[in-house]
Amino acid sequence: MAILCCLVSRGALMTLPFQALACPLDGLPLQPAGAMWRCASGHSFDVAREGYIHLLPVQNKRSRDPGDSKEMVAARRRFLNAGHYQPITQAVSRSVLAAHTGRGVMNVLDAGCGEGYYLRQLASAHTSTRPLALIGLDISKWAVQAAAKQQRDATWLVGSNANLPVVDATLDCVLCMFGFPVYAEFARVLKPGGMLVQVDAGPEHLRELREIIYPTLKAGRADEWRTPPGFQAPACETLRFELELGSAEQIGDLLLMTPHLFRATAQGRARAAALRTLALTVEVRLACLMRDSS
Repeated sequence: MAILCCLVSRGALMTLPFQALACPLDGLPLQPAGAMWRCASGHSFDVAREGYIHLLPVQNKRSRDPGDSKEMVAARRRFLNAGHYQPITQAVSRSVLAAHTGRGVMNVLDAGCGEGYYLRQLASAHTSTRPLALIGLDISKWAVQAAAKQQRDATWLVGSNANLPVVDATLDCVLCMFGFPVYAEFARVLKPGGMLVQVDAGPEHLRELREIIYPTLKAGRADEWRTPPGFQAPACETLRFELELGSAEQIGDLLLMTPHLFRATAQGRARAAALRTLALTVEVRLACLMRDSS
């Protein structure tokens, strides 16, 4: 299977799948065994035809089909592949690759990977001879399925940030892109001195769209950061740029890929659907947190 042994070299560039997986039922290391992964207790998990592994136990699901739907995944793929968030992608890749020093493999997890856009962009930006071992995890099987179809030189998992199926202290970097951070789990799987790169929406993010779909906007919260246990105080930067969407399809894709679709009123969604162009402010906070060395 490609997910077990794939090593891709593009000149001096190499990426490969991450192998230090843990059983989601008992935490024991998983070992590849043909077209499945198995722990010492006998729990086994099949590799899907597309190349991903389903490591979300049914008792940990909050719904029958958790996470993004097929439609949401397709909308996010179209929107991101159009390059609308390229400045964010470039900043994240710079932050990760700046820490890509020394020898040996650098292990990177995208926790809440969606359809894999940010890991694909990271692999494309990678020019070091030190290999990257990439792992993408999402609770949506549709997202992981789409990611696995687009990039074989990575490990793709259906799973939850609340119970990462990864062996302790094996990762050099964790990405959390507009996701749901579980700091205790991130600290557990990161090596001492490893880095968490977290991107969150800023107070002005997509303000123009929110003004259209909501009757009123809530007052912005004070931008206070509390360093989570197990991490050092972060280095933060704010990225802000203007974005012009030139079609109803692009506006629809943006709304469909965000939580605003479900929070907006029917009238607000109708107003958004009537738009043909939309000028937007994109504002995000990028924080880099180092795992304590102790």
